Amino acid sequence: MSAPNEARDARHRLRQDEIIAAGRRCFRKEGFHGASMAQLAAEARLSVGQIYRYFTNKDAIIEEIVKRIIDARLAHMEKTAAINMSEMLAWRLALNEDDEALMMEVAAEATRNPVVAAMMIEADNRMFTHACSNFKRAYPQLSDEHIRACVEVLAVLTEGTSWRRLTPQKASAERLCALYQQFNDLLFKTEEK
Repeated sequence: MSAPNEARDARHRLRQDEIIAAGRRCFRKEGFHGASMAQLAAEARLSVGQIYRYFTNKDAIIEEIVKRIIDARLAHMEKTAAINMSEMLAWRLALNEDDEALMMEVAAEATRNPVVAAMMIEADNRMFTHACSNFKRAYPQLSDEHIRACVEVLAVLTEGTSWRRLTPQKASAERLCALYQQFNDLLFKTEEK
């Protein structure tokens, strides 16, 4: 690729990053459904027409935000394969509070917008497949069906914990951690034949 093309591509990526950053701020304030392209353009200090040069519509911006959030989560999963899930759940830890809030916005928008609902399905498929692969490496003795069931249960716990962060915790994190660890041990126990 020639230097002028590389420079143009770098400028294009930089502008997209700026629009995504502005979109994240705008969507956090107004929600996906409530934020208009005019508001997003003002937040990005661009015209609406300039934004359309980089993204075909608001859904395309949402899709890129979701993709980046899932990419970050997958990268984190790779770096911290041995992370203690029980501690994360018990202390209601989040990788990124803004990402968590934006994904709640995505979930709300998915109830109104079939395009965003499809994005959620794709994001879930990526996370689920990746988690299954990781757990299969850690527990090769378990069947694929058992691994899928375990990942489904852990997804429910993790996603439920995201929603529970909105309310005060009603049990001690230490006690919850012990219970989650017992639950985890039971989940990944060798299957009965």
